[in-house]
Amino acid sequence: MDDHLKQLLLLGREHYQNREYEKAEYLLRQVADKADQFADIHHMLGVITHSRGDFAEAERHFERAVQINPNYTEAQLNLMVTYNDLGKYDEARRLYAEMRSRGQEKGRELDPFAKGKIANMHAELSQAYQDMGMTLDAIRELEKATALCPTFADLLTQLGVLYRDSGDIVRAREKFEAAKAANPKYIQARLLYGVLLLSGGENENAKSEFEAVLALDPDNKSAHTYLRIAKNPKKSEAPPAQGS
Repeated sequence: MDDHLKQLLLLGREHYQNREYEKAEYLLRQVADKADQFADIHHMLGVITHSRGDFAEAERHFERAVQINPNYTEAQLNLMVTYNDLGKYDEARRLYAEMRSRGQEKGRELDPFAKGKIANMHAELSQAYQDMGMTLDAIRELEKATALCPTFADLLTQLGVLYRDSGDIVRAREKFEAAKAANPKYIQARLLYGVLLLSGGENENAKSEFEAVLALDPDNKSAHTYLRIAKNPKKSEAPPAQGS
């Protein structure tokens, strides 16, 4: 790479780091046109094009980055995200399997950042399945997500809701309890767990959950309503199911 291209790349990276994507793209494309062998240039262009919703162009750049450097983890993760954005779920799963296989061959686990990003991808895929009414597939994807990140209270709570709605109260309870243990201050988990307890006639335990919610959020209307029901079950109807 000659000095002129090096200067363009230096300025392009600087604009990229400052999230000045339009300026960065102009410079980085000039470099890529002359020197196509740098994975990080294609990765940056992939991020830029993905940020404006041009997923097909982002896919091309991320694929090129991975082709140049098959061990470029961040480019692989962003490519997986882009595949999901394009509805290419099989390609995303294939790439994920390849990454895991390489990690096992090297005798190492994926780093926390990678795990978190992949877990959120499984959650997005789960939502896509939910939107199509494919509950069992949605559950499987969230199980994969929580296996990767067992302390993500929001994902555990979403999984609990799916189990509850599919009639598996035992597993729903397990997931709500796990979410509460992962983050005792996560209000949605405690509220939903309380509703589950209340629906099962465990009024005292339900009261504890609603009181814990109100300690965190004194103006939570749902918690106030359900707490009144828990205290006076004969004067109230059963609470409606809470959404995720």
